[in-house]
Amino acid sequence: MKRSEQRKEDTWDLESVYSCPEDWQADCKALEADLAALASHQGKIVDGDSLYSALCDLQASELRLEKIYTYASLGYECDGLDSEAQRREGVAVSLCSRLAQSASYLEPEIMALDEAKLRSWIQEERFSGFRVYLIRLVRQRAHTLTAAEERIMALEGETADCCQEVFDELTDVDFDFGQVGDVKLTHASFSSLMRSPDETVRREAYLKLYGQYEKHSHTLARLYSGSVRQDIFQARARHYSSSLEAALFPDDVDQSVYHTLIESVESSLDSLHRYYELKRRRLGLESLHHYDVYVPMTRAPEVDYPYDKAVGMIASALGVLGKDYVDTLVRGLTEDRWVDRYENEGKRSGAFSAGSYTSKPFILTNYRSDSLSSVFTLAHEGGHSMHSLYSARNNPFMASNYSIFEAEVASTFNEELLSRHLIAKADTKALKAHLIATRLDDIVATLFRQTMFAHYELTVHEEVEKGGVATLDYQRKTYRSLLEAYFGPDVELIEVSDLEALRIPHFYNAFYVYKYATGLSAALALADRVMDGGVKERDDYLAFLASGGSRWPIESLRLAGVDMADSGPVKAAIAHFNRLMDEYEALD
Repeated sequence: MKRSEQRKEDTWDLESVYSCPEDWQADCKALEADLAALASHQGKIVDGDSLYSALCDLQASELRLEKIYTYASLGYECDGLDSEAQRREGVAVSLCSRLAQSASYLEPEIMALDEAKLRSWIQEERFSGFRVYLIRLVRQRAHTLTAAEERIMALEGETADCCQEVFDELTDVDFDFGQVGDVKLTHASFSSLMRSPDETVRREAYLKLYGQYEKHSHTLARLYSGSVRQDIFQARARHYSSSLEAALFPDDVDQSVYHTLIESVESSLDSLHRYYELKRRRLGLESLHHYDVYVPMTRAPEVDYPYDKAVGMIASALGVLGKDYVDTLVRGLTEDRWVDRYENEGKRSGAFSAGSYTSKPFILTNYRSDSLSSVFTLAHEGGHSMHSLYSARNNPFMASNYSIFEAEVASTFNEELLSRHLIAKADTKALKAHLIATRLDDIVATLFRQTMFAHYELTVHEEVEKGGVATLDYQRKTYRSLLEAYFGPDVELIEVSDLEALRIPHFYNAFYVYKYATGLSAALALADRVMDGGVKERDDYLAFLASGGSRWPIESLRLAGVDMADSGPVKAAIAHFNRLMDEYEALD
């Protein structure tokens, strides 16, 4: 389908951002004046008045740019073949760089102010909209270097991503995995081939893919080792006790949260081993190999959920959140045109939620009525959009952006409520089994697998921090010991299984993946709390959404009723995992 063939009601309402491209262009011109005003404060921030004036100009510039970027980027994402959309997106990206340059003096000058005076100004009413921003900036003082040192760090930063860039180029461009039958083996097709019901296909795909990694294993191991050393250099240069502390510091997450996640999951690996034994029996295999673990336990049933029916299903599932939440979401997914619904030529694949502080939320999907996963994707992205909406309603602009740590909770929470609703309402045993099995797979992939990754990252970084060397042999042995622990006695690993350590791109963004595991754990625990509770539990959750970026992630989740500094949410998630397995086995 061409973009021009889409019905207007099936596309997102970008006209609510700018009524026409000419208005967008006029705002780009207005931003030029904003940036000049912002730059004019350089070297002049000496008291509360000059600081306030500079921050007002920063906020005005960021608000306008966010609106400009939203219109341009979303226009490009839904129709990348449109040359004007391409041009506008390029202009918006350039303006982002321009703003960064115009504001580059601001934080160093604020850091140079007398801290006692700065803290006094922060308490003034006029600074209320900037308070969160300033408090977080002051917190960075201990890890901010001298001007000369910061310049060196900035210059070094131009090469900081080299290991990841080489990894991406090598594995995405240079690797040739060959064919599996008529299918060209790629990273994308590997995932689908590993779900094939044909064991011969799975084994061939597995061996061919890891054969390439084995050929280049020394290079890949050296790249990851270099990335780890870069993490450690950055942490030590900025006076952190470890690379883990450096990674968690921006969200004010104590290192104990990371360790508690690993300890809580690994004390319950018998539940994961039970899952793999259940999968082996359900698939009718004499033994379960590493290349068998992604085969679905059930066949996806044929479904037909037109878009409007999916919205109704989601509304029913989320009813526990109250009328305001549900009515707002339903209007957004339908008449208010938050959603660009269907695939067309030039449209980006996948799904995401976006928008600006002053705009409505926007959701890109490629909805298919024959795909149950499309319904879950819509619920997931709706969770992100409602989080953003509640945050914008209740916070000043510079306290509205929440962290990834929190974002994954709001989206996964909606998916969990939808899953429980559909399981309870399933009208056939086959549909119920499929829904439960799919949720089990999701929990394994998000809670258990990401925690295994988190443990591996931590082990390698700690080894190098104490003077060790992350050789290929060390990386493989370390990863294999984790595979053995997590997969247990019922999954047969083969010689190349531990080469998986060399193919995880997230490892080049250190200590990131644990957020997927904590996000799911919090969402499952909150689903229990809200569904088993009453008005207070619902309002606690909505207060979390409304807190936006005004609190640190751990604090905002405590508003909702979960404490991620405690093992309770992870244990609750694993208890839910066990209940799902009980329910699945009871269907046989």
